[in-house]
Amino acid sequence: MSKHRTQRVGVFVDVQNLYYSALNLYDAKVNFSIILKEAVKDRQLLRAIAYVIKADVKDESNFFEALERMGYEVRAKDIQIFFGGKKKGDWDVGIAMDIMRLADKLDVVVLVSGDGDFKDLLEHVKALGCRAEVIAFRKSSSSRLIEEADDFIDLDTLKGKLLIKR
Repeated sequence: MSKHRTQRVGVFVDVQNLYYSALNLYDAKVNFSIILKEAVKDRQLLRAIAYVIKADVKDESNFFEALERMGYEVRAKDIQIFFGGKKKGDWDVGIAMDIMRLADKLDVVVLVSGDGDFKDLLEHVKALGCRAEVIAFRKSSSSRLIEEADDFIDLDTLKGKLLIKR
């Protein structure tokens, strides 16, 4: 199945995954508007959801508002702090649940994450009849996830227009 105008697209962005990949690989930030354009191309966008962790840092609310202005629904949850100071914040189950809830309304699921934990989810989405596309930095992506995707957009090839220097 190739890309065409009549496809209904859902875009699901693991913001933390992209943020830390860009930071660690390039000491840069990501332009999430470019991500959305690359994900949708000339197809019909039904939903674009950005999953964020609230960590009570400077300008966090401005960033969340900017995502909304770009066209994303923002789903936020608080960072968990465990005894001893260990911190954890991820949306893996939430992303998977949203994709499963919406899959019957979509032709294409675009996962913006390189997290290999999503491999089985993509396999299931494809079994439901959806095209599964992944957008991430290849250097920090699971090869199993890339192999499972019907299409993979390597953000390393777009870094000139995608990355914002810190």
